[in-house]
Amino acid sequence: MSILKTGGLAALALVIAGLVPAFALDLKETPDIPSSLPPVEERLPKQPLIVDMEENGRTTGKPGGQLNTLIGRAKDVRLINVWGYARLVGYDANLNLVPDILADVQVENGRVFTLKTREGHKWSDGQPFGAEDLRYWFEDVATNEKLNPAGLPPFMLAGGKPPKFEVVDDTTVRYTWEDPNPLFLPELAKARPPFIYLPAHYLKQFHEKYGKPEAISAAAEKVKARNWASLHGKMDGMYDARNPDLPSLQPWIQTGEGSDRRFILKRNPYYHRVDSAGQQLPYISEVIMTVADGKLIPAKTQAGESDLQARNLSFADITVLKQGENLQDYATVLWTTSKGSEISIQPNLTVADPVWRKLLRDKRFRHALSYAIDREMVDRVLFFGLGEAGNDTVLATSPLYKPEYRTLHATYQPDKANQLLDDIGLTKRNGDGIRRMPDGRPLDIIVETAGERQLEGDALALVAENWKDIGVKLHIKPSQRDILRERAITGELVMSVWWGMENGVATSEMPPSDLAPVNGNLLLWHDWGDYYETKGEGGEKPDWAPAVRLMELYEQWTQSVSADERTKIWQEMLDINAEETIRIGLVSEVPQPVVVNGLHNVPLTGIYGWDPGAQFGIHRMDEFYLD
Repeated sequence: MSILKTGGLAALALVIAGLVPAFALDLKETPDIPSSLPPVEERLPKQPLIVDMEENGRTTGKPGGQLNTLIGRAKDVRLINVWGYARLVGYDANLNLVPDILADVQVENGRVFTLKTREGHKWSDGQPFGAEDLRYWFEDVATNEKLNPAGLPPFMLAGGKPPKFEVVDDTTVRYTWEDPNPLFLPELAKARPPFIYLPAHYLKQFHEKYGKPEAISAAAEKVKARNWASLHGKMDGMYDARNPDLPSLQPWIQTGEGSDRRFILKRNPYYHRVDSAGQQLPYISEVIMTVADGKLIPAKTQAGESDLQARNLSFADITVLKQGENLQDYATVLWTTSKGSEISIQPNLTVADPVWRKLLRDKRFRHALSYAIDREMVDRVLFFGLGEAGNDTVLATSPLYKPEYRTLHATYQPDKANQLLDDIGLTKRNGDGIRRMPDGRPLDIIVETAGERQLEGDALALVAENWKDIGVKLHIKPSQRDILRERAITGELVMSVWWGMENGVATSEMPPSDLAPVNGNLLLWHDWGDYYETKGEGGEKPDWAPAVRLMELYEQWTQSVSADERTKIWQEMLDINAEETIRIGLVSEVPQPVVVNGLHNVPLTGIYGWDPGAQFGIHRMDEFYLD
C-alpha cells in the first residue's frame, strides 16, 4: 500500500505525489536563471511536486534575493542540506511521511518497498536522476567492501538480513526484505539522511569498476587520497556541501565561490518543486553563510547581520534580541523546542562502581531525587515560567502524549523524597546532614556537564539546593563532551546532565530509539547500548528488568507491520519510562528564538528540533521569500 493511504490526506497525496504534469501548469521562468540554461519546462520533472501555498496558509512568493545567516563553524555549511530538506520521503507539517523527491512509494506487508522517481527529474548539473543513481549506491558503494567495510547500515537490514534489490525500470527500484523493516522510510526522512542515491554519472569516474586507472591516480594525488576508495569518499560528500562539483538535488547548491569564512549557496535551477502559480522553488536565489564566533552570534544577530537565525541562539538571548527589533527592523518569533526536556539529569545505569550501580537502579532512589526537585521554581527562575515543568518524555503535540507521562513522580514532594530514602536504608548522616551510602561514603553525587551550556550549570545549582534538603550533596563538574563520553565508556561517570529525548514529538511510525538501550552514545546506559550495537561483542548484556523489557519492545517495533501495533509498543515503552523515572527531566517546551528579517512565509509558531524537523527544514525554507 502507499504510505499516503490515509483518509483525509487522499487529495493532498495526489498533489504531493506529483501527479499534475508540468505542461498543465502556466510555468513562469525565474528571472535570475542564466539564459544559457534550458527553459523551465525542460528543467523540471514531467510531474513536479506542486505546492499549494494558499492551502498551506502561505502567500505566493517572489523569486530572487540573497539571504544572510551566521554559522559557528566552517563545517556548518552542511546545514544548508538540513534546512533545504529535500528528501526521498520527508515529514510534512503534521509529521506524516510523504514522497518528496520520489513521485511515489508503495509498501507491501511492511517488507516490500517500491520507490518511483519522477520522470525527467535532473541533478543540479542537468543530468538525469533515476533508478541508476539508487542502484549505484546499493550495488557499487554500500555493498562494496572497499568503500564500506562495515557493510550495510542497520536500517538496511531486517532480521539481520539485507534486502533483495531490483531495478524495475528507469525510474523505479524495489527493495524486498524477508522480514518487516519499519526503520527504512523514517531513516530517509532524517535531518542527516543516508543518501541511498548518488550521482552515478559523476562518481563513476572515481570508482575502480568504471573509471580510468590513470585518471583516478591523478585525481587521488591532487586531493592527497591514499587510494581510489579514499578518493571516492572525499568526492561523494552529499551531506557535507564541501565539493562544489558534486551534483545535488537540494534547493541550494555549493558554488565554490566565497571563502572558507563566507559560503555562497545558489539556487538549484533543476529543483523539483514549484508553487501552484507555476513558479519554480526555491524563491530565494542565494544563501550566504558567514562563519562567526558562536558566542558573538546573538550580538551580531541583534546588529542585523542575519536575515534568518536560530542556530547559536537560546532562550537567554530573547531579551537582548527583543531590544534590537525596533532598531534593526527584524522580528523575534518563538518556536517550541521539540526535545523531551530542555535539561535532563541522567543517572548512569551501567556505572562501574557496584554500590552506585545498585543505588541508581533502585527506582525509589530515582523517584526520591525527582520528587525533591521544585521544577516550577526552575521554570520560573530560568525560563520566566514559559516552559512546562515535568518529566523528560513526549510533548503535548505528540499523538502518543498522556498527561501522566509528564507528571508521574515529577511533582515537588520533599517529604515523600525523604521517606523514600529512609525506606532504602539511607538513614545515617554525617555532621553536615548529608546521608551516607550503604558503604559509609557520604551521598555526594557528582553531576558532570559537557561545559557547553551555562544553562545546565544554573539549573544544577537550583537542583543542588533542593537535594540538600533531603540530605544529598550535588557537585557540579564541568567537563568536555569527549571526556564525558570517555568516562561513560570506562564506567567512571555516575551522573550527567544533557538535553532530553531527541524526539519529543514522536509518532508511532518513528523508531523508539530514545527509550531503549540501543545506542552506545547515550550517557544513560552506554554499556547496554554498546552491547546492542556490536551484537554482543562489546559492552554489557542488559541485566536490569526494565532495560530488558525495553529492548524486547524495541525489537518488536522493528518487526511490526501496523500502526496499531507500533502505537501499543510506544505506549508501553513510555509507560516504563515514566514509572521508572529513567531520566530526571526538569522543564520542556522552552521557547526557541528565531530571528526573521525581511522574510515571508516563516511561521510564527512551530517546532524546532533536529529529528524530526531538520530545524528549518520541516517548515519548508524553500518557500520563504524576501521583501
